Amino acid sequence: MVLVSTDYIAGKDLAMLGLVKGSTVQCKNFGRDIGAGFKNLVGGELKAYTQMMDEAREIATKRMIDEAEAMGADAVVNLRYATSAIIQGAAEVIVYGTAVRYV
Repeated sequence: MVLVSTDYIAGKDLAMLGLVKGSTVQCKNFGRDIGAGFKNLVGGELKAYTQMMDEAREIATKRMIDEAEAMGADAVVNLRYATSAIIQGAAEVIVYGTAVRYV
């Protein structure tokens, strides 16, 4: 599956199939909270949270690809990611784009 943030794929004519998306909600755990609290005191990257968000993007992307494949898509164009806080300690990652087929 080709994933691009542009609205075209060079050298390809595209037929639009529709919007596809994938999302997940991830929450931090107690162990990560303790480590993050200490990191707040000294500064620096919260690596456990970075890893959590990377995993969330992978899950959301996989779900979007599954939806696109079910529509018979060859690619997803105009790919975008967004995040939002759901409740304290939990964040949603959503990825969306337009499923297309090569013509």
